[in-house]
Amino acid sequence: MAVTESTAGGTPGEAGAGHEGILRRQSARESSARTYARALPIVPVRARGLTIEGADGRRYLDCLSGAGTLALGHNHPVVLEAIRSVLDSGAPLSVLDLATPVKDAFITELFHTLPPGLADRARVQFCGPAGTDAVEAALKLVRAATGRSGILAFTGAYHGMTAGALAASGGARDIQVARLPYPQDYRCPFGVGGRPGAELAARWTESLLDDPKSGVPLPAGMILEPVQGEGGVIAAPDDWLRRMRRITADRSIPLIADEVQTGVGRTGAFWAVDHSGITPDVMVLSKAIGGSLPLAVIVYRDDLDVWQPGAHAGTFRGNQLAMAAGTATLAYVRENALAERAAALGTRMLAQLTQLIHQFPCVGDVRGRGLMIGLELVDPDAAPATARQTPPAGHPDATPAALGPTRTPHPAAPELAAAVQRECLQRGLIVELGGRHASVVRLIPPLTISDEQATAVLDRLADAVAAAARHHQAHGPHQQRHPGPAQRTG
Repeated sequence: MAVTESTAGGTPGEAGAGHEGILRRQSARESSARTYARALPIVPVRARGLTIEGADGRRYLDCLSGAGTLALGHNHPVVLEAIRSVLDSGAPLSVLDLATPVKDAFITELFHTLPPGLADRARVQFCGPAGTDAVEAALKLVRAATGRSGILAFTGAYHGMTAGALAASGGARDIQVARLPYPQDYRCPFGVGGRPGAELAARWTESLLDDPKSGVPLPAGMILEPVQGEGGVIAAPDDWLRRMRRITADRSIPLIADEVQTGVGRTGAFWAVDHSGITPDVMVLSKAIGGSLPLAVIVYRDDLDVWQPGAHAGTFRGNQLAMAAGTATLAYVRENALAERAAALGTRMLAQLTQLIHQFPCVGDVRGRGLMIGLELVDPDAAPATARQTPPAGHPDATPAALGPTRTPHPAAPELAAAVQRECLQRGLIVELGGRHASVVRLIPPLTISDEQATAVLDRLADAVAAAARHHQAHGPHQQRHPGPAQRTG
């Protein structure tokens, strides 16, 4: 199942001597928009599976995985073989949108994995190499198909860094998109959580669309993430997703599922929408579908295919190496049941991490789906938010299963989360931060992670949390109460 890690070879002496110099030159010459390099001052020189070796000779367990791009980890043999095969064949490496055997094989494998209701009548559009361009294409497509312009999106969303994608994301500065509440338990916008919170979110959506004075005319489409990654690893309830599908279908609103980070087995199903059984009208795909190389597509119902030639294009949409690597990755995940593996291992990891809530007051919540896991850090010394409201006894939504978590959340602690990230790096573990206030420590390991490696990851993370908590207790809280939004490029 998982690929055995090989010990990185070579002598790190020469590379180590240049480690600090490379970091200094990066700081002096690269844009101030860089993000990951600020929190992760390492210089990778070799990598295999879960392991990265830096120029200073240190080894790290990589639970960032290229922001979810590396479904099979670094340099997986089947990916390398697929790339070498194209290179050795003499095939052209970039062909715009011409048909090639490599592209044909990729589309065939991709269609094998799609939700049944979409696979039988799908069209695929190859976009520019980044997921944000695929989001732009999806928004353009539904606008062209419906003749309408408005878009519905959700609080906490992240869809990319281009103008249209940013307008539909949670950090938008100008209101160009109607914003809807995304259900969550720990920080429910309605203060109830569980099934009641999801029900209120759905009712709000219906009211907004059906009220002729809501100020929101019938939109061109609705875009959502089945699990919000950058938003803080918040998984949408399956019943709520089914409700969104009914709401949009009943009103002829195309539903766009952004599966850029959740796709290819990440959440414990091949696509995150598979958990709920819904079939979206459009799927936005990138990251893992390129097998570690840049590739982005949208897949959509054939009746939406109203574009004129050239309506959406991109010079690098014919990347043959990415298509070959993507075909190998999709097939490997499917044939080796890595989605099922992610579901089982993710459940075990979540169960172990949940124990940290009882050990450390600064751990407010642990959540996730499959191998997409988040640990929210809070300031236990600050006054908690308003107590959550609960239905009266005897109400059908007053059962423990319906209510969800009943902890009253404390304010987010972004500086404490950053301290945990630093402590993790010192212990040879690379993790990401996310969430509304960058207070969620995120784990996005490759699907090939072994049980032994998962244990090592959990041990190092728990040790890092303990160290950060001790420092917090010794020096007192210094968390920002209302930090600016974290900038993400993943």
